[in-house]
Amino acid sequence: MTTPHQNSYIIILSTLWGLAAAGLAWYGSILTREITYITLADGRKQERQLPFVFRLFLPLTPNFIPFFKHNTFAKMREKTNRTLTSAGFEGLLSSTEYFSLRLLLFIIPGTIWLIFIWSTISASPGLLQKIAPALYLFGPLWFFMYPAMWLSRALKERHKNIQRSLPFVLDILTLSVEAGMDFMTSLQRHVERAVVDPLGEELIRVIREIQLGKTRRDALRHLSIRVNLQDLRSVVNALVQADELGVSIGSILRIQSDQIRQRRFERAEKLANEAPVKMLFPLMFFIFPAVFLVLLGPVIYRMVQQGF
Repeated sequence: MTTPHQNSYIIILSTLWGLAAAGLAWYGSILTREITYITLADGRKQERQLPFVFRLFLPLTPNFIPFFKHNTFAKMREKTNRTLTSAGFEGLLSSTEYFSLRLLLFIIPGTIWLIFIWSTISASPGLLQKIAPALYLFGPLWFFMYPAMWLSRALKERHKNIQRSLPFVLDILTLSVEAGMDFMTSLQRHVERAVVDPLGEELIRVIREIQLGKTRRDALRHLSIRVNLQDLRSVVNALVQADELGVSIGSILRIQSDQIRQRRFERAEKLANEAPVKMLFPLMFFIFPAVFLVLLGPVIYRMVQQGF
């Protein structure tokens, strides 16, 4: 039986926990409605959303940023900055913030996961206790690896969008150049009239760099390094060589467009050839057993009822 003093203590503690939960819910609702943007080279804003869990812990990253600014992490910072730029998050998320988020996710949600697993195993020991070490490790490791998996997925998605847009843009530029328009003029008109996609964002930056005094060759080389995509790199190298040798840019653009379409067809053909192998596992373990149960299930049930 609890005393009045204990009852008041429990009421105060429950109230504090309730207020904390309400504050977290309110903070989470604000973050859910929050929209983040990046600034394009021409000053326009483009929506670019970070995962909710990143926005949740981002205010805590300044506590760890000085640690990751040490010279020990210089190469890691440089590599991560290049990846963040290629994925389209330059100016929105720095390498030090990225490393801090990985550490924060490992510590805070990882600790919550450990407490949850410990309480679950304590409440119902048995099979869970045998696999407890794996369960304890899974949560913190997954939270630590989640930012890397997110960044890799975002980079692949952006590269895929650029690969999808590149042949069409090259066709437009080819028609414009062959009609007598200057390459830079045709590029600028396309950027002004087209919907801003990942490739459009990069082309806007190229035009802006040239307007600020950088040569066309340097701006294109910077584009190739920044995006780090093989198809775009081959186009840039061909354009730079054509500029250096005085070759017609229109013919180069047409050749590059045909080559990119050929490579895209080869990638689609490769994926089609890999499809039967990828479908083997679900066929063997899900579809065939389901068909077996649907067709033979009533027969087996009747045999069991009749005692064979």
